[in-house]
Amino acid sequence: MRISEITIKPIKPLAPQQSRINALKQQKERASTQLKTERERQQRLKATQAIQKNTQVLAKLNNH
Repeated sequence: MRISEITIKPIKPLAPQQSRINALKQQKERASTQLKTERERQQRLKATQAIQKNTQVLAKLNNH
């Protein structure tokens, strides 16, 4: 295939309705990603707190 055989099709501007739909889809994806990230952050925080609590309990038991 030669370079001259490849044609680049011009991208047509989207209709306002389609543009809005695309924007809403992107917004939904960003919100979903943020929600997932926040849930993971909270799980890590909870796990860290549990480890710290267990470490303190073990330290108390070892001292007695």
